[in-house]
Amino acid sequence: MNNARNMIHMPELSHCPYTGRGVGIAFLDTGIFPHRDFSEPFLRIAAFMDFVRGRQFPYDDNGHGTHICGIAAGSGAASGGRYRGIAPGSRLIAGKVLDEHGDGSVKAVLKGISWIIDNRFKYGIRILNISIGAEAGEKPADSALLVQYVEKAWDSGLVVVVAAGNNGPRPMSVTAPGTSPKVI
Repeated sequence: MNNARNMIHMPELSHCPYTGRGVGIAFLDTGIFPHRDFSEPFLRIAAFMDFVRGRQFPYDDNGHGTHICGIAAGSGAASGGRYRGIAPGSRLIAGKVLDEHGDGSVKAVLKGISWIIDNRFKYGIRILNISIGAEAGEKPADSALLVQYVEKAWDSGLVVVVAAGNNGPRPMSVTAPGTSPKVI
């Protein structure tokens, strides 16, 4: 195999006509660092909301959220275009729902989902990425709430992408909200 693009049969990005321009992608994760790949050729962090500490400006004290945003929407500015995301022209809307350890509360995630739904038209949000999965021992009521909220987001017109979990591969290893039949 020559490279990852050949492995997944993806054409060279320079030949791909789709950039995500005009599309808002929301992320609920550990936050977002205002990296050069999100500010060149123009500032693309359209909104940031901190559901953990209530800070006003974008930050990521863990790095996972910034990493996920880069996969989806990095411009490649820092690498001279060599490493860029799938949708380098999209706008980013980041909600910090996880702390510096990658831990969070169901309450923060539910607030984040509600905020994204309420602001989807304001920021042109069409996609919501939630890179979290409930702990295996999570209360059934909390897991049910996570599923209910992601389905509410889907029903509001958002494409919702969630984590499949880090507990597999084994039977029943996908946790909420990945257990919803409506989400990707």
